[in-house]
Amino acid sequence: MNTRILRRRTVLQTLGASAAGLALPALAQPAWPVRPIRYIVPFAPGGTTDILARVVGEKLGPILGQTVVIENKPGQGGSVGAAELARAAPDGHTIGGGTISSHAINATLYDKLPYDPVSSFAPITMYATQPNVLLVHPSVPATTLREFVALLKASPGKYVYGSAGNGTSQHISGELFKAMAGVQMQHVPYRGSGQMVPELLGGTLPVAFDNIATGIPHMKTGKLRALAVTTARRSGVAPDVPTMAESGLAGYELSSWQAVFAPAGTPPAVVERLYTEIGRILKMPDVAKRLGDLGLDLSGMSPAELGAVVRADVPRLGKVVRDSGAKAD
Repeated sequence: MNTRILRRRTVLQTLGASAAGLALPALAQPAWPVRPIRYIVPFAPGGTTDILARVVGEKLGPILGQTVVIENKPGQGGSVGAAELARAAPDGHTIGGGTISSHAINATLYDKLPYDPVSSFAPITMYATQPNVLLVHPSVPATTLREFVALLKASPGKYVYGSAGNGTSQHISGELFKAMAGVQMQHVPYRGSGQMVPELLGGTLPVAFDNIATGIPHMKTGKLRALAVTTARRSGVAPDVPTMAESGLAGYELSSWQAVFAPAGTPPAVVERLYTEIGRILKMPDVAKRLGDLGLDLSGMSPAELGAVVRADVPRLGKVVRDSGAKAD
């Protein structure tokens, strides 16, 4: 056989083998998703974490070609649901909501967590930040924070306040308020805002700290009275409600954040796809308006940026917990 033909055949065979070798890793990548996506919400239905999961899940399902199934797993300030997410198979078919409570505050509030807020999860993206707000039933004889502080000092131990659970940002907001104002109120933890708000509306619970997203509908109707927000600046959806600092508690500041995570070890390509698609969803006009109307400041930060927030907030908020004297009741 002609030497030139032999060489040409050898080159072609070598190139073919190389191409086949390059194709093998791509072929080895498993298809995703191949079944419904399980979305764990570590709080009861009706709260901000639940609202975000349902709004995003409704859009994400059709994009991925699979149903997003919401599962509420409330308890211990989000720790019960977060622990279940950490134990899930890291195959991209389980994701879950995470908050400043479950992924930062609880690391100090509880002596032992069944997960590590940093190493047990693959961050996907932060949805948004928002203020908490001090809410009172209209039967409480105080229309300003200063009047409320005077009321508590005149009747120490008379009032209790509710939160979405031990370790939540609402709980820490309340304990920080007590410490800085020098007042007494017993904390009543609920299994999420969805359980707490009906009792607040009914007057069984006189006072609560809650995310502004769940409080704003009732603030607008006058069924609940907002005395102050916990952030350094007023909220755009409730510009008439002053901050704690404006109302006499100089230096008071605490904001809440909402995010989504996967179990540690989830393939980076899956995390990147989820980050990209969720980011697009947050920019959809109908989604942005709906969430903005609830007082949420949308974020969409990258997985690396969210990871940095968690690593910074664990020690930062640990100091707030210790200084406030908050306990896991």
